[in-house]
Amino acid sequence: MKIDLTETTSSKINQALVSARRAIGTPAIGMVLTLVVVTDEENAYDALKSAGDASREHPSRIIAVIKRVSRSPRARRDARLDAEVRVGSDAGTGETVVLRLHGELANHAQSVVLPLLLPDAPVVVWWPEGAPADPAKDPLGALAQRRITDTYSAELPLDELAVRAATYSPGDTDLAWTRITPWRSMLAAALDQQPAEVVGATVEGESDNPSCELLAMWLADRLGVPVERTLSGGPGLTAVRMETKNGVIVLDRADGSLATLSMQNQPDRAVALKRRETAELLAEELRRLDPDNTYASAVKFGVDRLHAGGEVKAAPVASAEEKADRAAEAKAPAAKKAPAKKAASK
Repeated sequence: MKIDLTETTSSKINQALVSARRAIGTPAIGMVLTLVVVTDEENAYDALKSAGDASREHPSRIIAVIKRVSRSPRARRDARLDAEVRVGSDAGTGETVVLRLHGELANHAQSVVLPLLLPDAPVVVWWPEGAPADPAKDPLGALAQRRITDTYSAELPLDELAVRAATYSPGDTDLAWTRITPWRSMLAAALDQQPAEVVGATVEGESDNPSCELLAMWLADRLGVPVERTLSGGPGLTAVRMETKNGVIVLDRADGSLATLSMQNQPDRAVALKRRETAELLAEELRRLDPDNTYASAVKFGVDRLHAGGEVKAAPVASAEEKADRAAEAKAPAAKKAPAKKAASK
């Protein structure tokens, strides 16, 4: 069910929500949080679709804030609020309110959103693109327990990572970090199966991909070893190589879907590491509302510190024979291997 409201107020929107729930026969809906999506007209459809899909795991009230930039000085002075209320099958498993703020009202979005928040429920704010430099100090971000950004959508992702590190506040997170959760889990599990001191690592992936940088910073921060960042044609993150005193651990994903894990004295294993949709990433972030201290430590490690001592190197695209050689090297006894090439220092 959809209800369009023109030149409305927050009070009328709340009344429309109650009327819509009664009209579809569900006066009470169990929702666990309020998700505020700050976007523009260009990206609103994709953002709302992802939020709606994520709400099937986390029933929520979704509030989309779209700031309409007026062209004429007179129109910029006029404040107007238009809204669209969606309930039932049009809103996933919760409710959706699309707010379009015109004129001066666009600078005071928090005054419109505050009366629409679910009482006694957590608030999460998500910027699919165009996130503020300091989300915690943003008027909408200040309302939330969790603030989700995406450095991948920035024009200069690596510069954006530096901004995220400088302005980090507990509750901040980044979908570029969420994208590497399966990689981090697989690498940690590999070290559990083959416990040995790691002496160096290499992360290979696309240029200016913040997920690759975050994974490299996470390894450098948690392991305290030099991590070399090399470039490939993608898609995304393509390979991680960890040099240990007992051999080499290689996790290689050349096609963006299926990876191969190679370890000493063990057969190669196929691992599903597909590139996930935004709705999956968002649903993962909504599972936790406490500060992510691991992300905080990784992002604060710093891109400059990671790259200190040398430029990022472009890695040639490996042939099938070269990949076979890598796998054979990973499974060969450590005593027969040549000393590993020293990675760039931190």
